[in-house]
Amino acid sequence: MSERRKTRVVIAGGGTAGWLAAAILTRQLDALVDVVLVESEEIGTVGVGESTIPTVQAFHALIGLDEREFMAATGASFKLGIAFENWARKGDRYIHSFGDLGRSTWMGDFQHFWLEARARGVAGSIGDYCLELQAAEAGRFATGGDPALNYAYHFDAGRYARYLRARCEAAGLARVEGRIAQVERDGETGHIAALVLADGQRVAGDLFLDCTGFRGLLIGDALGVGYEDWSRWLPTDRALPVQTASVEPARPYTRAIAHDAGWQWRIPLQHRVGNGLVYCSDYLSDDEAHARLLGGVEGERLIEPRPIRFRTGRRLEAWKGNCVALSLASGFVEPLESTSIHLVMIALTRLLQVFPFGGISPAAVARYNEQARRELEAVRDFIILHYHLTEREEPFWRRCRDMTIPDTLAERIALFAEGAHAYQDTHDLFRVASWVQVMLGQRLRPRGHYRLAQMMPVEQLARALADLKAHVDAAVARLPAHQAFLDRYSPDAQSASPWRRPPTSKDSLS
Repeated sequence: MSERRKTRVVIAGGGTAGWLAAAILTRQLDALVDVVLVESEEIGTVGVGESTIPTVQAFHALIGLDEREFMAATGASFKLGIAFENWARKGDRYIHSFGDLGRSTWMGDFQHFWLEARARGVAGSIGDYCLELQAAEAGRFATGGDPALNYAYHFDAGRYARYLRARCEAAGLARVEGRIAQVERDGETGHIAALVLADGQRVAGDLFLDCTGFRGLLIGDALGVGYEDWSRWLPTDRALPVQTASVEPARPYTRAIAHDAGWQWRIPLQHRVGNGLVYCSDYLSDDEAHARLLGGVEGERLIEPRPIRFRTGRRLEAWKGNCVALSLASGFVEPLESTSIHLVMIALTRLLQVFPFGGISPAAVARYNEQARRELEAVRDFIILHYHLTEREEPFWRRCRDMTIPDTLAERIALFAEGAHAYQDTHDLFRVASWVQVMLGQRLRPRGHYRLAQMMPVEQLARALADLKAHVDAAVARLPAHQAFLDRYSPDAQSASPWRRPPTSKDSLS
């Protein structure tokens, strides 16, 4: 393929989104595209996306990352789910794990059998029948094994972007340093023709990827694509992150701790802990948030908190003309379920599937935008679920409980409330087990369930659940401690973690 036939792709902005785009384009389409990334060291990135979901593993395979190398470079730890504390009521706690619940049949999902067994007095907690949930509770982890755990990662977002950049530049990607001063458009088509930098340099291209964050310099400022505001359903509008030294071995899950005006995260890495306060400024001032955050963290503070303002919602078009918006430029549904990095990765995957080698296809653009809209709305509904199903009485939570929710979510809640049914559509990121864990965790108790399980004698039902629990317990008992496994599997060379210790025979890497 000759150079003149290559499609020139210009990535506006670095950070996680920009360098993920560069990584997959150079890895998968190297012979067909010419990629240049424009970013300025003067402009900081949000850089707090430190938690992921299991889909990250498939994307890492596409860009050729070695897991141990990636984890060592980013100070990563493993993640089996999210522990939600104080959400439906103060004192409540449940884990939304990455695992399946028990065993389902083609006629009915596991929750129906569990609800029948509970009604007959022969069931434990639904979490007893989930390997990932029990491993998280026990603080145990290993890769491989039979059965294998379904997992994701916690990692340092700044290191992650630098790691991806180093790989891309080593592969020959061109990076241009400079601040974008002007977006030049073609007078006939209206498409973007070039980025003009503050020093006068002109960077022309065929396709432009907007990774400029909330600013949306290309998709919003230049092309005028509007933004659909979702703050009526997701009213939190501030985040205040801070990093602290570790005070305990890394847990294999994220903590999401509700407070009277939002929630707080704790994300354990190998070398530190990521903390942050998410809140609604209608109910908590910035000064109060600052004091609350610093009063609630553990360990030495490594940086000063810096506030981030956001508005939940989406661009009306993620792809306009010859510009595709990624990450914060395309929309934002707060970090509660760690979906931000996944949404970048799935957007890039879809883009490669309809890449405009022969010019922009309106039909392909329309299809891309429809897929992006449906997936983001489904994520939105899942996040709203956590806020809406609550019994807390503070003004912020009453607002969330009493608000009118999207019809798509209202239908899901009604389906589960009436008959314990949950589902995953083709555009849904979250599986049946995720919806079930969160709805039950938020105290939504179904009024009925599918009667299939009533056909089983109580002794058979009790024995089946007991066997499931024994299988999970035995698998968890074979796992090493998460921190011990980390210390051997992919230690962060930059870390001075006090939790390192000589390995024992229990710390198998299998």
